[in-house]
Amino acid sequence: MLSKGTKAPLFRAESTQGLIDLAEYVGTRPIVLIFYPMDDTPGCTKQLCAVRDAEPSYSGFNALVLGVNPGSKESHEKFAAKHGYDFPLVVDTNGEIRSQYEIGKTLGFLTQQRVVIVIDLEGRIAFAEKGLRPTEEIMNVLKRISG
Repeated sequence: MLSKGTKAPLFRAESTQGLIDLAEYVGTRPIVLIFYPMDDTPGCTKQLCAVRDAEPSYSGFNALVLGVNPGSKESHEKFAAKHGYDFPLVVDTNGEIRSQYEIGKTLGFLTQQRVVIVIDLEGRIAFAEKGLRPTEEIMNVLKRISG
């Protein structure tokens, strides 16, 4: 996983809300990338529902939140519709974005690790941690880089 202070790799990819070109957002707003293993599994649903429920807090920082995993656009669309996610879920079927950010795979599984990355207004990684990160922890990072 890329470390704090590293320039965030830019990518263009399809999502549940059309083409996402990260270059359009870097420098204009903080970006939260949520790498999660699979659509519609208990842990991933819990993680992304927490993001959905905290949407007003993310909006308060004008943060762009993107979920990223190797699922298809159709899978992402079903998952987003089922749980009411209004943030884009990015398609990374070939694992290119995961590789750019040096996100590993879960031991014993073919799925990617669960990682949260926050990109600051200068396009650098301000936060990179594995696991299901508490919303408060992410908000503290957004507060630090926005203030």
